[in-house]
Amino acid sequence: MSPKTKDNPRNRKKVSASEDDDDEDYRKRRDRNNQAVKKSRVKSKQKTLQTLERVNELRTENELLEEKINMLQKELGFLKDLFLAQAGSSNALKHFESVNLQELLGNGEDDNSKS
Repeated sequence: MSPKTKDNPRNRKKVSASEDDDDEDYRKRRDRNNQAVKKSRVKSKQKTLQTLERVNELRTENELLEEKINMLQKELGFLKDLFLAQAGSSNALKHFESVNLQELLGNGEDDNSKS
């Protein structure tokens, strides 16, 4: 038996046909991979944009909530002052003798935290 050599014209045709098939398969795989990469990058970019949009929404919501907190704190202060002024008048004292003002006006203490 003689070893097959590449110099044989028959083998050359088979090798080149095989290489063409390999090249074609390789090209198809590369094209599919390139499409998959593009799709992945687009999806990643969309997710990033959605995340940034959500961050901006949450920041806006947070600012509104902080404004509401400030407004409610001012309102609470006003109502405390009004209550104390009313409780300090001579007529109102009769109505509030049994009320513990320090307990009512506690600084953020909750009745549940005392239990």
